Amino acid sequence: MAGGAAGPAGQGLREHLRLGRKGLAIGVDIGGTKVAAGVVDAEGRILAQAKRSTPGNDPRAVEQVIVELVEELGEGHRIWSVGIGAAGWMDLDGGTVLFSPHLAWRNEPLRDNLQRLLRRPVLLTNDADAAGWAEWRFGAGQGQSRLVCITLGTGIGGAMVMDGRLERGRFGVAGEFGHQIIMPGGHRCECGNRGCWEQYASGNALGREARELAAANSPVAQELLKAVDGHAERITGVIVTELAKAGDPTSWELLEDVGEWLGLGLANLAAALDPGMFVIGGGLCDAGELLVGPARKAFARNLTGRGFRPAAEIQLAALGPNAGLIGAADLSRVSSRMHS
Repeated sequence: MAGGAAGPAGQGLREHLRLGRKGLAIGVDIGGTKVAAGVVDAEGRILAQAKRSTPGNDPRAVEQVIVELVEELGEGHRIWSVGIGAAGWMDLDGGTVLFSPHLAWRNEPLRDNLQRLLRRPVLLTNDADAAGWAEWRFGAGQGQSRLVCITLGTGIGGAMVMDGRLERGRFGVAGEFGHQIIMPGGHRCECGNRGCWEQYASGNALGREARELAAANSPVAQELLKAVDGHAERITGVIVTELAKAGDPTSWELLEDVGEWLGLGLANLAAALDPGMFVIGGGLCDAGELLVGPARKAFARNLTGRGFRPAAEIQLAALGPNAGLIGAADLSRVSSRMHS
């Protein structure tokens, strides 16, 4: 049980989680290229898994894939509920996808559609919220009363668990940390603004900086160019990370730059939210301490009140790419027990 949830609210939380400890749930993580699902027990262990390709932008086809996965995984398991994690904005009631960047979901009543098809309780949540919940319940954030989870991939996702509850904001769209403007007039972001944090501290940012260096035919970029047979446009953040781990000094420096931007953004979030811990997950975290080490230094250097206040820990996520489906399953189990 995570600590720090004291008083009546904490007592209620403990009771809710106790009620949620029985039964199995299926978690479904919907991505741009694949739909991953798993049967998850009350301790966050995955008992069975299955995957499908994401079927384009057709909402009905995606629903059918989810139904197929749940039916396949449900064989031989007594499933209590289903949790769906997807990139996008959900309404506060958790029934409608207001907008999803990967799929053609616009005000889509996904929960009702799936409950009708699956005949089980269904919970719908943002994928970053699901991952953050999983890390708080079963991963690196256990024992924290105020946790902020950052997911670094193509962009930056975020989630907050405050006193044992996901904090989603007044309109349900809190946690869009990647779109805090950190460099006015900077790189254009897909959201329409310039200078968003994710343009400097994400996998896409790492790849862009490496491609620019290689396209300039810099002598320090020779290992990068060698890795892609001289085609600078093929360089990705994953390639840079692998080269850095293999000892390439230029790739190491590029990761260090991204880590420094990460630490600066975390210092801004600490000034606003004052969490006890930041958990950093997502694909870019394959770089490990090559990324998080520079982030910790930049965080300490830019933290408001440094030297006169406690500072949040910065830890790597523990659950890897399965955090989203684990969290979605657990949230669905706790929610369904609370409301049954």
